[in-house]
Amino acid sequence: MRFASLGSGSKGNATLVEAGATRVLVDCGFSCTETEKRLARLSLEPGDLSAILVTHEHGDHISGVARLSRRYQLPVWMTAGTEAAHKGGAVAAWHCFNGHRNFSIGELGIEPFPVPHDAREPCQFVFSDGEKRLGLLTDVGSITSHIVQALLNLDAIILECNHDPDMLATGPYPPVLKQRVGGSFGHLSNQQAADLLARIDTDRLQHLVIAHLSEKNNHPGLPRALLSEVLDCRTEDILVADQPDGLSWMSLN
Repeated sequence: MRFASLGSGSKGNATLVEAGATRVLVDCGFSCTETEKRLARLSLEPGDLSAILVTHEHGDHISGVARLSRRYQLPVWMTAGTEAAHKGGAVAAWHCFNGHRNFSIGELGIEPFPVPHDAREPCQFVFSDGEKRLGLLTDVGSITSHIVQALLNLDAIILECNHDPDMLATGPYPPVLKQRVGGSFGHLSNQQAADLLARIDTDRLQHLVIAHLSEKNNHPGLPRALLSEVLDCRTEDILVADQPDGLSWMSLN
């Protein structure tokens, strides 16, 4: 199993997860043209994808989903709440999943779990090929015991480190947006991400990727310093999925 990021941040998100011949694009917050360009950097075309899986309906995650689905006849998996809140038009084929029940797309096993975020029915995921487990956790305002339980025995995790609270407090966002981002249904701070990491078993962890960093309220060095203390590793061992370049293919061995 392997994974990559086409880009992560408030201007667009998309993650690739591959198991055997199955390639799933998790979210698509980019235009078709931009998605094609970013896939090409990873030696892929949209026609190589098996499906699109959606976490929630916010534009930086779903804005490109419907058009990409229709253009390349890609099936889309999302919850009923996300489908109801989606304003991007019809998709080629919609498959509804229950956020509390595991399912499969081809050779990829998917374990969804609900998260506190200001969306209709948001979910994050653990992916498995039967041997290795990859956790994805972004767009979540607070950590629940259910989230901790879902993220057990991971071989890799893509973890939101959205903001530094001090930078957010003194930054350019208007007060309402600061409250939303820093609230219980907003986005994880660096310290919240570190606290979560300290609560899960990381003995098997091969890759830690920090994602959804705010370009105005964070700097990669800040979460790297906190998380490296939790893992007792070098800061450079912690990878970053950024907005312009994403992250190249990472394999789970």
